[in-house]
Amino acid sequence: MSGHSKWANIKHKKAKEDAKRGQTFTKIIKEITVCAKAGGIPENNPQLRQLIEKAKEANMPGENITRAVKKGTGELPGVSYESISYEGYGPGGTAVIIEALTDNKNRTVADLRHIFGRHNGNLAETGAVNWMFEKLGVIRGTISGKTEDDLLEALMDYDINDISIEDNFATITTGMAALFQVKDTLIKLGMKIEDAQLEWIAKNNLNVDEETEEKAFGLFEALEENDDVQNVYSNLN
Repeated sequence: MSGHSKWANIKHKKAKEDAKRGQTFTKIIKEITVCAKAGGIPENNPQLRQLIEKAKEANMPGENITRAVKKGTGELPGVSYESISYEGYGPGGTAVIIEALTDNKNRTVADLRHIFGRHNGNLAETGAVNWMFEKLGVIRGTISGKTEDDLLEALMDYDINDISIEDNFATITTGMAALFQVKDTLIKLGMKIEDAQLEWIAKNNLNVDEETEEKAFGLFEALEENDDVQNVYSNLN
């Protein structure tokens, strides 16, 4: 099966580097706080459990995690964050979806509009590009001694969209509902999970020339550096 976009791979590697430097703490804390509102007990909230694992892998102190959960459940006072998605176009007509958590929508939209403007893009209306994407589960991690066919056979009972393995690093795309079941099965197969989450995946990837690609990556990186932005997705191949 086919692999994923170049930006997805760059983003994943960058996220690992940022985690080592502790730069992901603020964004993970926001995610935990918002997720904990739906239920602060990890055993009953798979997404919260995954975020806590993500925080631990980033070497976040346990007290920071506990405080974030308690702020979400209301046991501690804290800022109220709103989850909101934005859409836009980057260089070469690249479609972009941004997921943000913010306590001030006016500030966030102004910041994003400014970033797009500086990078030859523009913020668009809701619905402008999300029809080009679908929300799917994505699991990434390392696994040795297995081929794509091996994984496909082991996961044939689940809703699997795509499997790719390169240098013992596997990426599996699933239907939304199958995400955590597939993750558990992969762990039993010996896969060391690095992340498992829902992502916007382009139905068709866009090919551009090298110069346009470089400009688009500049936009994506600038968006990722904004404190309110949690995730950036594009249809760039």
